[in-house]
Amino acid sequence: MTTTYTFDVFSSLDGFAAAGGDWTGYWGKQGPELLEHRLDLYADQQRMVFGANTYRLFVQMLADSTEDSDVRDPWVTRMVGLPATVVSSTLQGPLDWPDATVVPGDAVEVVARLKEESAVPLRSHGSLSMNRALMAAGLVDRVQVTVFPVITGRTGLEPIFQGAADFDLTLLESRTMDNDIQELVYRPTLHS
Repeated sequence: MTTTYTFDVFSSLDGFAAAGGDWTGYWGKQGPELLEHRLDLYADQQRMVFGANTYRLFVQMLADSTEDSDVRDPWVTRMVGLPATVVSSTLQGPLDWPDATVVPGDAVEVVARLKEESAVPLRSHGSLSMNRALMAAGLVDRVQVTVFPVITGRTGLEPIFQGAADFDLTLLESRTMDNDIQELVYRPTLHS
């Protein structure tokens, strides 16, 4: 039996995972419902899966942050405490993450094996190019997009699905938090 794999990503309405300019974390739109929900999402046992670039970004953000910054929100602290697999041919252990393992090789092969072997669900927050490849290979069971009420047409960075294959999406769950943040959870199916 295989475990589920969730690709979890934050997005502006126009599909960017981040923005430059004067935008802050969460595009400055986080509220108590979002933060509580994120904490609940990470309450259950699961294994995080990251590509090397996202892993490096998280470690750098944590190193540069203070205890009071958004980067240290309780859900992030809980995420960092979960076991993690970092798929990378360039990184070597030990990693600056409490329970992380570097696994070299192709992400599709690594995650296919993890899905067969893991006793807990798998989750990836970010790791855009890796997750686009995993979606194309049919390994992503759930795409969880948290849409923040902003358009970052001029300052948007990291287009989430740029270069991705075409997919049909079946809505599994939806919720509104803090009046205008949308979380949409879909099952992706490669469009043929």
